[in-house]
Amino acid sequence: MRLETHRGLSPRRTVLDNGVVVLAKTTSTTPAVAINLAVHAGSAYDPAGQQGTAWLLSRVLDRGTATRSAADIAEELDSRGITLTITVTRHLLSLVCTCLTEDFEPVLELLADIVTAPSIPESELAERKGEVVTSIGQDEDNTLIRASETLMALLYPDEHPYGRLTKGTVPIVERLTREDLLRLHEERFAPSTLTAIVVGDVDAARVQDRAAAAFGSWRKPAPPPIVLPPLAPLTGRQRRVIPMMNKVQADIAYGFVAIPRSHPDYYAYWLMNNVFGQYAMGGRLGESIRERQGMAYYVGSSFEPNVGPNPLVVRAGVGPGNVDRAIQSIDEEVVRMSRDGATEKELSESRTFLIGAIPRALETNAAIANFLQVEELLGLGIDYDAKLPELLTAVTLDQVNAAARSVLDVDRASVVITGPYSDPAIA
Repeated sequence: MRLETHRGLSPRRTVLDNGVVVLAKTTSTTPAVAINLAVHAGSAYDPAGQQGTAWLLSRVLDRGTATRSAADIAEELDSRGITLTITVTRHLLSLVCTCLTEDFEPVLELLADIVTAPSIPESELAERKGEVVTSIGQDEDNTLIRASETLMALLYPDEHPYGRLTKGTVPIVERLTREDLLRLHEERFAPSTLTAIVVGDVDAARVQDRAAAAFGSWRKPAPPPIVLPPLAPLTGRQRRVIPMMNKVQADIAYGFVAIPRSHPDYYAYWLMNNVFGQYAMGGRLGESIRERQGMAYYVGSSFEPNVGPNPLVVRAGVGPGNVDRAIQSIDEEVVRMSRDGATEKELSESRTFLIGAIPRALETNAAIANFLQVEELLGLGIDYDAKLPELLTAVTLDQVNAAARSVLDVDRASVVITGPYSDPAIA
């Protein structure tokens, strides 16, 4: 085992002999433990032509193992008052729960069984397929989701993993078989792709011992890492309209492809985006479009970190009569931010806000576990929480404004409109 200990949250990080990474953080606020297991098997790993495989696998993963039936698993969780949540992002498939300290060992053993030896019974698969098909139908009737998914397909075209539908399509899901799911599990679930994080009222040394007992006998070769295809820079503006005339609200998704989380300018982009569309009630976007002009139910921007190039996305919900005005106003704020940049006051306020938000983001065991999982995925180091204030403080106004000029360009924006709206250009 290789052991690393650092300041800040100071989790203890252990790499088991088979490659499983274990991070343990002891807290004593409550007699409870948060467990977060993440495997590098998110939607980006879906096989070609089978988008939605990881999502469907996540729906049936806990429905039986080689030694436990679905009823057995449900009984073990329910008798302890535990809700197991299984999520899928672009890169990770995660199992998350919170249990009492006294239940930590049997719960970790149960989760290890689910991760390493799912049986995927045909009857359970058929039921979960139906649930996924229903969920896809609900998404297709949701203006916000349709706008977001369509924008990602525009920003990440040509079957790029970030542009594919996480849940897949109804025809693809209906064609997926038990063998397809077991194949993905066989190819992507391995000790070297698993990070186990435990935060709560349990000694770190005990966590390492129990993790070694639960996962130590799991032996599989490491799968090859994912290689994201390069993105060609957009050379013009893109616009898509999806009429949904039975709705009362239109949703706008407007965005750009920026930089990956590993880029040295990430902190400048993060601060710039906070000024642009997050600080207080939505930054400059919220002040202009929602507060001053009063024509949006919500508006703001996001810049979520990821392994590949991050999207910077503006989202707004407006009445159908305000769509064109709202897009014009977004364009104006993009131009103003790119041309004039942020002010020293705006930078100072955003920096103070983001630094002050760090302790609030780490108030619960589950939140700490999620934070540590992101640290591990992105290779930020287990002392990242301690270094973050200094990293944000070191960013200059010139760097923030250079970030704005680099990414914000109305002539390279991708715009999607969904809802009761017809494009006047083709009417």
